[in-house]
Amino acid sequence: MARHRSHSVAFKQQVAQEFLAGETLHGLAKRHDISRNLIRVWVEKYEAGALDDDAQAADLIQTYEARIAALERLVGKQALELEFLKGAQRLGPRPTGAPMSMKTGPAASPSRKDAV
Repeated sequence: MARHRSHSVAFKQQVAQEFLAGETLHGLAKRHDISRNLIRVWVEKYEAGALDDDAQAADLIQTYEARIAALERLVGKQALELEFLKGAQRLGPRPTGAPMSMKTGPAASPSRKDAV
């Protein structure tokens, strides 16, 4: 099965510059373990100016947004844990001598013999 990797803008620029400097497609593809067609696409984008500082900034923003989303999920999880622990603390500790089984329940109070 094919792997899907994400490459930085700086790496794409480097590969495009190496190709334009005279390196062969086959050599670059083999050395960096990427397809020759992908190198052609990167070179076209490089020549068109699509791999400039704005693209690097967009790449950096995407990285930051992913990190922010991960941190927000962690904060949400921790907030749930805190609420759970606060609720458990309000209930207080259970008496150690009380039965723990749902079947047995609390000890039955003796009934009055004269109850009607």
